[in-house]
Amino acid sequence: QYSVFDQAGNKIAAVNQVGQSTAKKVLRFVSSLDQFMTHKLEVTDNAGQVLLRLTRPAKVFKSTVVVSDAHDREIGRIVQEKMIGKINFGLEANGQRVGGIFGENWRAWNFRIEDANGSEVARITKTFEGVLKTAFTTADNYVVQIHQRQPEPLNSLIVASALSVDTALKQD
Repeated sequence: QYSVFDQAGNKIAAVNQVGQSTAKKVLRFVSSLDQFMTHKLEVTDNAGQVLLRLTRPAKVFKSTVVVSDAHDREIGRIVQEKMIGKINFGLEANGQRVGGIFGENWRAWNFRIEDANGSEVARITKTFEGVLKTAFTTADNYVVQIHQRQPEPLNSLIVASALSVDTALKQD
């Protein structure tokens, strides 16, 4: 479960994992087989209306996250291209590359998002709440800063980027 906030700290959306059976929850808790399972997330507004759906199919090595609209029409895909060293993802729509996500350090905490021309259009930054809170929770906080609204489908893929990166990297 995640919450989405605007720059003023107002909650504007929620993200929930959906489609988990009790058996799957138990298996995730007692094993390290999480990466071999399909994960589905729904982004909803404050009224509970679905805005985006993200599906990360079961994987062996590299992740792909399928980003769909509220009616399950595919918007695009976030495809892991590099998994060793600085992590990279491609942003794809209709079989075309529309941008990329590029890790800026080996720890995979900060990413720049580029359009198809290689211009930076957004950033993902992992923030820390402090040592004590970090020690007692597993929560990660990401800031997605979009420099200027981008045309679709790139804008929706940027909005889904931090969730996709977190799902791809943290489910291993």
